[in-house]
Amino acid sequence: MPRHPEEPTPAEPAPEGAVRPPHEDSRQPGPPPRPQATNDETGSDAGGPAPAEDEHTAAMQELEDRWRRALADLDNLRKRHARELERERTVERSRTAAAFLPVIDNLELALSHADADSDAVVEGIRAVRDQAVNVLELLGYPRHAETGVAFDPARHEVVSVVDDPDVEPGTVVQVLRPGYGDGDRQLRPATVTVAKRE
Repeated sequence: MPRHPEEPTPAEPAPEGAVRPPHEDSRQPGPPPRPQATNDETGSDAGGPAPAEDEHTAAMQELEDRWRRALADLDNLRKRHARELERERTVERSRTAAAFLPVIDNLELALSHADADSDAVVEGIRAVRDQAVNVLELLGYPRHAETGVAFDPARHEVVSVVDDPDVEPGTVVQVLRPGYGDGDRQLRPATVTVAKRE
């Protein structure tokens, strides 16, 4: 019987013991073979992040660490400065208070002799006053109670103006309350009476 040229030839039975060649129908089912990776894919997946990214990350980490250390140093400096400032204030308060202790002692001594001669008591109180003024001057606050000087708005506070033909206008004729200190270190200005200007 004639065969059609497109018909497949039936397989002849292989002799017993012979090895059959591999055939598509005889392949065992299994996972498909994995495609081979190209050079571009292996470079990005297998090698991890690029070296430039690693350097950038390390530089950012170092800058952040330095920033945090600088903040910590600044905070420690601020706390140390606050402690030193408070310590200095305490020392100055103690020094000032200790400077006035002899003044208090002398006031108490004057009070204990209040029944003595009045002139002696007055002299004793004046001496105590001078001692207190000296302490203030040593602390940087000299006393200002001068009369006959020209009025200075930086050192004087005028509370009244009087007619006095014997002195120049604008001259301090009376000090009602002394002033202490000068310039930025002024405790208070002197309260004065000034001659009237024409």
